[in-house]
Amino acid sequence: MAVLTSVTPHSSTYNLHLKFHSTHFGVYLNSTIETNTCRLKQVGFPSRRLSLNSLHSGLRIRAAATKPAKSPAEEDWKIKREVLLQNKVRSVDVKEALRLQKENNFVILDVRPEAEFKEGHPPGAINVQIYRLIKEWTAWDIARRAAFAFFGIFAGTEENPEFIQLVESKLDKSSKIIVACTSGGTMRPSQNLPEGQQSRSLIAAYLLVLNGYKNVFHLEGGLYTWFKEGLPADSDV
Repeated sequence: MAVLTSVTPHSSTYNLHLKFHSTHFGVYLNSTIETNTCRLKQVGFPSRRLSLNSLHSGLRIRAAATKPAKSPAEEDWKIKREVLLQNKVRSVDVKEALRLQKENNFVILDVRPEAEFKEGHPPGAINVQIYRLIKEWTAWDIARRAAFAFFGIFAGTEENPEFIQLVESKLDKSSKIIVACTSGGTMRPSQNLPEGQQSRSLIAAYLLVLNGYKNVFHLEGGLYTWFKEGLPADSDV
């Protein structure tokens, strides 16, 4: 169970500092708090109301928990990008993706949450979410829930540990796959983003090539662009 060990002034913003003593692992989340008070509630603790007026510089919360071992999805983006480029993962725009789907039997793998998929998706797309709502109640999960809740987020997510297993149940290793999420991200360098920008679909593409998928493509511009361009869409709601 996470243990709230201290609340202390820290920096120019209010920082949520979760320190996991068993691994000496620190997670910092920064946000400006506009209210004068905040309520903290954790499993095993009563609600505590803390006045922020007296904290002229910031807030540090220290909790003890154990972080699981690093997963492939948590690898540094620079390394992921190199692997994607080495495996010749190519980005395609939404119109090319639609053509490939219609003419060359490509499958669009939508890795958004199931609720977003149901609201709207390309016809024939398959949904396997790469992130899901936090399900477990280990000390680490409790600490993450507390971190999300501190910033008003009560539907925190975690990596879906069954992602590859679910994909393998739907698509064999020879399938031609276009991986899609909302924003798409990019592997293309730019002046502001010299290494491109990571996204859920690029993380998913990375996991697929690590697990033996050979024909992996990436939807540049994401499904936001797909819907904006007025391309075909189905809804399950």
